Amino acid sequence: MTNDKKYFFISSLAKGLDVLELLAEKGELSVSEVARHLGQNRTGSHRFLATLKELGYVEQNRSNKYHLTFKMLEFGMKRSNRLGIKNIALPYMKALSKAFGETINLGVRDGHNIFHLEKIDSKEILRVDSPIGSSAPVYCSALGKTIIAFMDPEELDSLLSTVEFKPMGPNCISSVDELKKELEKVREQGFAVDDEELVSGLRCIAAPVFDKTGAVPYAISVSGPTMRMTKERVDEVQENLKKSCHELSRQLGQLNQ
Repeated sequence: MTNDKKYFFISSLAKGLDVLELLAEKGELSVSEVARHLGQNRTGSHRFLATLKELGYVEQNRSNKYHLTFKMLEFGMKRSNRLGIKNIALPYMKALSKAFGETINLGVRDGHNIFHLEKIDSKEILRVDSPIGSSAPVYCSALGKTIIAFMDPEELDSLLSTVEFKPMGPNCISSVDELKKELEKVREQGFAVDDEELVSGLRCIAAPVFDKTGAVPYAISVSGPTMRMTKERVDEVQENLKKSCHELSRQLGQLNQ
């Protein structure tokens, strides 16, 4: 930003937006870390963070670090709706639903959680129930592991340094080292599997959706009870799922050029 600002430029507003952008990039930061990154004094940074917290845009964790809330995601949701990501993805999701008869989800990461943007329910009586708008920890969901596996290494390390592992399903990942090994596997094979990590009796497979920059903003999953989603079924699903996500990725790149 140059010093030759326009007459209408509101410096305090710009500094507040700088804080939001910083948290979006870095994940969770303390007051001192925000001040250091932005070249502000600690008192000023605290005032910005306290104001944003009061307005519901940021929250504090138990370590007194600040992170963005879902209120910020609402803006992205509205933006993504206008860009039509759900409409673009829906034909691919419907094709997967028809092919396998299981629940299909489109997900996006929000901090340490995966957020369900769109969903097609299985018509089976016994099925997965993850409503649109619901979320799950990235470390124990196929959608979450898929997206974070392709994050920038520095950004990923920052995220993993603040993950709080809580027991979910019987096979839930419980440490950073275990998660890193899993993410290496995801990158190698091009898909992730949640094998009763989130919920007992649930098996889910997800593949990445790339944008034109090579980042992975979204992932699509096929989920079902383990009695139907056998290991053999996962092998069958993953090829079709990866192909669908590849085609969707190519379409997104073309639309954003």
